Amino acid sequence: MTTTDQPLEHGDVENAMQPEDTPELRELYAGFEANHMVPLWTQIDDLMPMHPAPRAVSHVWKWSTLYPLAKRSGDLVPVGRGGERRAIGLANPGLGGRPYVSPTLWAAIQYLGPKETAPEHRHSQNAFRFVVEGEGVWTVVNGDPVRMSRGDFLLTPGWNFHGHHNETDKPMAWIDGLDIPFSYQNDVGFFEFGSERVTDYATPNYSRGERLWCHPGLRPLSGLQNTVSSPIGAYRWEYTDRALTEQLLLEEEGQPATVEQGHAAVRYVNPTTGGDVMPTIRAEFHRLRAGAVTATRREVGSTVFQVFEGSGSAVIDGTEHQLEIGDMFVIPSWVPWSLQADTQFDLFRFSDAPIMERLHFDRTYIEGTDR
Repeated sequence: MTTTDQPLEHGDVENAMQPEDTPELRELYAGFEANHMVPLWTQIDDLMPMHPAPRAVSHVWKWSTLYPLAKRSGDLVPVGRGGERRAIGLANPGLGGRPYVSPTLWAAIQYLGPKETAPEHRHSQNAFRFVVEGEGVWTVVNGDPVRMSRGDFLLTPGWNFHGHHNETDKPMAWIDGLDIPFSYQNDVGFFEFGSERVTDYATPNYSRGERLWCHPGLRPLSGLQNTVSSPIGAYRWEYTDRALTEQLLLEEEGQPATVEQGHAAVRYVNPTTGGDVMPTIRAEFHRLRAGAVTATRREVGSTVFQVFEGSGSAVIDGTEHQLEIGDMFVIPSWVPWSLQADTQFDLFRFSDAPIMERLHFDRTYIEGTDR
């Protein structure tokens, strides 16, 4: 450590491997370049920093801006083959214009107009939808119609055919989350067109998957084999809300039910394994009492939040951002953050944590603790 108790950065250390500039050295470097080679000793600060130094930056997208732009796209851009979806990706300002919210995650607002149908397709990428407002749309996943309503978290695991249809005279918007950047970077993506419409226009209140799987503590004997992704198509708001409410009530009774004082949280899980709903994406829901403040933490990997209800703020890398319903924000790897609630503050969260944990890159530091 230095006298200021700050860790040394690579640039603070004299590099003994930087030789004197000579014609011979220039010739050597020209030989490297001609043969598509790069010496580590000129790149180590970028390739192996002392801690994560993400190009992605923290950023807030306001729902009051997102929704009108999505609505305008509904007036001007038809839904159909080719573009497939009227989805507008959130582009992290630090990633050079790529339509990625982080190096591993895609987040978008999708807009479906009255009586519109988005045709079916499937892809290797894992996807979900979260509904912050509205109803009247069904997503059809592998032939199973799934109702989409406010507060619902809906899955489309990789390589499942899916399309959407709006049965009402009103538009509806929701957010999409996918692992597109991770899939693209690692060249694992496949895509296939399906039906020009959707395979089932039924509008049941509960999908077949929910009817089979969504009974607390009970697993059908017809489904004893573990699955890579959750077989549940929709995690309904009524159950999420009840779970969070009970955690805070138990806290009031003096029981250890919350993750922090005034901070209830749940994770959506695959009932066949107890693990994450999909192999590359973790999803959670958080509720803070009015006045509650979370600890400041740093985590390896990236996280996206959307405010579902209430108002509050996020302090990200020392900057406070005021937040309202629908607002979305991204926290890049190892950037410090905390939440503060003005009213009861409900937030949906998704992250790339399953990737980081599977590869054993995960690390968390909570300020004021030894972990």
